[in-house]
Parts: sequence; C-alpha cells; structure tokens
Amino acid sequence: MATRHRERHRIGVGGWLRAAVLGANDGVVSTASLVIGIAAADASRGMIVTAGLAGLVGGSLSMAVGEFVSVSSQRDVEQADLDRERTELSEEPERELEELAGLLAQKGMSVETSRKAAREITEHDALRAHAIEELGIRPDDLARPTQAAAVSALAFAAGATLPLLAIALSAPPLRVGLTATASLLALALLGRWSAQLGGAPSGRAVLRVVVGGVIAMGLTALIGRLFGAAVG
Repeated sequence: MATRHRERHRIGVGGWLRAAVLGANDGVVSTASLVIGIAAADASRGMIVTAGLAGLVGGSLSMAVGEFVSVSSQRDVEQADLDRERTELSEEPERELEELAGLLAQKGMSVETSRKAAREITEHDALRAHAIEELGIRPDDLARPTQAAAVSALAFAAGATLPLLAIALSAPPLRVGLTATASLLALALLGRWSAQLGGAPSGRAVLRVVVGGVIAMGLTALIGRLFGAAVG
C-alpha cells in the first residue's frame, strides 16, 4: 500500500501573512513613535492617550483601505489575464496547445512527452494549465482584497494597542522608556514569529524590525523633546 507523502509548504500563507506582519509592525512602530514623541514634549496623559487612540483608529482604517485598493488592483490584473487566456483558448486552441507543450518542454520534457502531456492537461482543464504554466496564476487562489484589508486593519489595531497601553499605564518618569522597551520586544517577537511562519532565518527578520523601530522612536522622541523645549 502506497503511503501518502506529506510536505509542509508555507507559500500558501503568503498573502495573509504579509498583510498581518505589515499591519502589526506598522501598528507598533507608528503608534509607539506617536505617543513617545508627544510624551517627550511633556504632554499630559490625556493628550497622549487621545492622540494614540486617534492614531490607532486612523492607522487601522488607512491600512485597510490601502490593502483593499492594492490587492483589488492585483486581482483585476489577474482576472484580466485569465479572461484573455480564456479567449485565446476558445479562438486558437491548437496554437495554445503548442504553446503549452513548449512551456512543458522548457522544464526538461522531450518534445514527444511535452506534446502528450500538454494534450492530456488541456483535456482536463486547459485554462488552469495555461494560467499556472504561462501566467503563474492559480485560478482558484486569486488575490483576496477583503481578506487583506481585514487582516491589515486588525493586525494594525493589535500592534497599536501595546504601546498605547504601556504609555497609558506607566508613571510619567518611566513612560517613554517602558513604552519603547515594550514596543521593541513586541517588534522582536513579531519578526521572529513571521520568520518562523515563513520558514526563514529569524535573525535578520528580528534585526530589521528592531532597528527600524529604534530609528523611528528615536527620531520622534527627539522631535518631541525639541518641540516641547521650544514651546516651553
């Protein structure tokens, strides 16, 4: 009895993973930078929390709209390519058959084998075969704008909540340091999680997000300190 070979590939999680990582990373970095910058200007707790909440809501909606527009455009392109291929298969089936055979031959098949395989695949599902081999598109796995928008918005809100809570619950002398520390730890965990989920080395992923966070928070803290000193 033949055993079923199971392999775990991570390419299928690429769409939502990208949206989730981008959203959470932006949520942590942008909100932490915002509240740290305002706190560095010696603003009151109420002003800091209000600004942070506004940043959370505005950022979540911005991420959702941006992802929806971007992924919708991608889906439109994919759908247009499929429609064009469908028309070509209907109007020039023999030419498309030869094209598919040529694509299979480029993968190492002999001319005879590639033509036989192309004919069998075409009889099974011509559009899917051409979509995968010629266009690099899977008709049953097109870009999903609504999913990307929802994941991005929720991930941004989740990421933004951490620095907002950290600065709201910290004593004034400690709030900048504690918020920055909590945010950098969250970024490190986020980088490690995304690397593990994607099957990539975690070191570089963690370094990228942490260094980016340090730069963003450091600059906004400096601006807040300079602005607060100028106003004061």
